[in-house]
Amino acid sequence: MSALPPYATTGQRIWHYGFRVICGLIFFFLIFPILIIIPLSFNAQDFFTFTPEMLALKAEGYSLKHYEDFFTNSDWQQAMTNSIRIAPVATILSVGFGTLAAIGLSQTHVPFRRAIMAILISPMIVPLIISAAGMYFFYSRIGLQGTYWGVVLAHAALGIPFVIITVTATLVGFDKSLTRAAANLGAGPVRTFFKIQMPLILPGVISGGLFAFITSFDEVVVVLFVGSAGQKTLPWQMFTGLREQISPTILAVATLLVAISVALLTTLELLRRRSERLRGMSPG
Repeated sequence: MSALPPYATTGQRIWHYGFRVICGLIFFFLIFPILIIIPLSFNAQDFFTFTPEMLALKAEGYSLKHYEDFFTNSDWQQAMTNSIRIAPVATILSVGFGTLAAIGLSQTHVPFRRAIMAILISPMIVPLIISAAGMYFFYSRIGLQGTYWGVVLAHAALGIPFVIITVTATLVGFDKSLTRAAANLGAGPVRTFFKIQMPLILPGVISGGLFAFITSFDEVVVVLFVGSAGQKTLPWQMFTGLREQISPTILAVATLLVAISVALLTTLELLRRRSERLRGMSPG
């Protein structure tokens, strides 16, 4: 950020520095609760608070036993396995349907495309508890409630809006003359899609897929309604641990999830910059 010019008024200077203080306070309010979890996950005692040994930075105050409990406890490992089985499949469905919907809705000749877009992205607007209750009653009627595919389809429905939004944003800068040129050269729609469109919109597709994966991997409300004990995911196990038995292993799991989220968000930022370079919006 450039410094204030020497001719800035007193009001401009107050706003310049006050705005930064406000942003810093907001950043602190959002990040500090997350940062507290990380050192607490290494607590040598079964407490959710800092012990005197931890505050004194003594080695005996820290331990990896909660991480060891996560990797050796059968309940946690089963929940982790379920999350790994559900999230990737839900992500693949979200990416497939969401990408096709975004490409279709980007065509100006599609009737009622704004209304269709509003319906497709409604799962991220409607309160999650309402969506979960609706899915429960619908899936119970068709026999999917309490099944693996019921949870997968429910999570896919939650992830599709993210894919549609990111892919649609990528298609804004897409040169449609490229597809017309491919058609003139004899390429069919499928070949044109995989050879021309997909390489250019791939950053948006991957970004949407990562958002869909995070949504599925971290979601707990819908799986409580739609799933059963056999589909208990990692967030469900964490919720159960907080409600029934307060185990500090939850802090270790939360730290691992934070690390995964940071890695995925870093990937998203790299993809965003690559997309801007491909579209000529930023220097290489």
